[in-house]
Amino acid sequence: MQTPKENTLKWINEIAVSDSQTAFKSLYLHYFERLQRFVFLYISSFAEVEEIVSDALLSIWDNRKKLPDISNPDAYIYTVARYKAISHLRSRQENKISMHEITVDLFAHTETTPEDDMISKEKTDQLNNAINSLPYKCKMAFKLVREDKMKYKEVAAILEISVKTVEAHITTATRKLREALNHD
Repeated sequence: MQTPKENTLKWINEIAVSDSQTAFKSLYLHYFERLQRFVFLYISSFAEVEEIVSDALLSIWDNRKKLPDISNPDAYIYTVARYKAISHLRSRQENKISMHEITVDLFAHTETTPEDDMISKEKTDQLNNAINSLPYKCKMAFKLVREDKMKYKEVAAILEISVKTVEAHITTATRKLREALNHD
C-alpha cells in the first residue's frame, strides 16, 4: 500500500507526463477537503472557499507540465491555494481577517459515542477556545502540523517562515494549550 505522499507523486507524474484526467481526479479528491479547511482560515464564506480551492486545483492542472520540477508537491499545492486565497482577498480589498471568528475543530474527524461526547464536550470546548486564542501564525502552524499532519519543513514552506519559527510556534501553542487546560 502506498503512502499519501507516494500517491501524490504518482498522480503528479501521471498528470504531467500523460495528461491523465483520472490521476487529476484522484489528486483533486485527495486534496479538496484538506484545502477547504486550510483556505477557510483566510476566507469565511464557504461558497468562496469552494471556488478558491477549485481554482487552485485547476491552476495546478493548467501548469501540469511544470509539476515534475516541484520538489515538495504537498507544500506546492498548499502554497497555490494560499496565494489564490490572498489574491481573492486583495480583489475584495480586505486588509484584515478576523481570526477570532474562525474556529479550528481538532476533533472534527473523530468517531465517539454520544456518551463520550457529553463527557468530553467541556474539555473539547476549552481546548478549541484555547486554540482559537492563539496568535494567527501560531494557530496556522499548529493546525497544519497537528490536524493536517504536515512536517515542519512543509509548513515553513507554506507559511514562508523558517523551520525554527514553526518549531517555536508549535512550542508556544503547546505551552499555551497546556496552561489553558491546567487552569481547571
